[in-house]
Amino acid sequence: MNKVVNSAEEAIKGIESGMTLMLGGFGLCGIPENCIEALTKTDISGLTCISNNAGVDDFGLGLLLQKKQIKKMISSYVGENKEFERQMLSGELDVELIPQGTLAERCRATGAGIPAFFTPAGYGTEVAEGKETREFNGKMYVMEHAFDAPFAIVKAWKGDTEGNLIFKATARNFNPLMAMAGKITIAEVEELVPAGELDPNAIHTPGIFVQRIFQGEKFEKRIEQRTTRQA
Repeated sequence: MNKVVNSAEEAIKGIESGMTLMLGGFGLCGIPENCIEALTKTDISGLTCISNNAGVDDFGLGLLLQKKQIKKMISSYVGENKEFERQMLSGELDVELIPQGTLAERCRATGAGIPAFFTPAGYGTEVAEGKETREFNGKMYVMEHAFDAPFAIVKAWKGDTEGNLIFKATARNFNPLMAMAGKITIAEVEELVPAGELDPNAIHTPGIFVQRIFQGEKFEKRIEQRTTRQA
C-alpha cells in the first residue's frame, strides 16, 4: 500500500463538510500546520474539531474559525483565541470543554478499541451532567465515551514511507494518541525518509496506524507565549 501523497491538498481529500476531525498539537506546538492551511482553501464547513486547543486568532485552528468552517470545538484549553471567545459567547460556535486528562484518555481509548471508561475527573460538576456515574470502592466516577472520528491529522518530526512516525520533544503531546484513533490518519512530517531508515526502537507510532503521509512544505512553528529572562 502506497501511503505517500504529494501535498497537504492531496492528503485531505475525502474530508467533507459536517465531519469530525481530530487534530494533534498542544497550544501551537506540534500542530499540523500544512493540513490546516489546506483546509482553509476549501469550502468545507460545519466541522467538529477535537483538539486540545483552538489555535490563536491568526494561526492554527484559528484560521478555520475565522472562515466559519468549524461548528463545534471539543477541547480542553481555549484561552488564547479572541475569535473563539466571540463565537462561543455569541452562540455561533458550539463548545464542549473536557478535562485534559479525560480528553487524552478518550483519544487513547478510541485507538485501543475501548468504547467507554470511568474517570473521577468532573464528577459533581457540569462535566458530569447527563452522563452515567458509578461508585467504585467508595469513590464516584463518570463514564466517558471514546471518540468517533473519520479523520485524524497529526504532525511528526520524521516519518518513513510506511507511515512510521517519530515525534520530537513536546510536539509528541496529543499526536501519538490521535494517530491511533482516526479511521484515516494523515501525518505531515518535517522529514520523510525511505522505509527501513528509522531506528525501530525510536519509533513512537507504528505505520499500521497511518494511512497517508507527506513531507510538509513549510513549518512556521510559532511560539504561543514567549517568555524570556534577563541574563
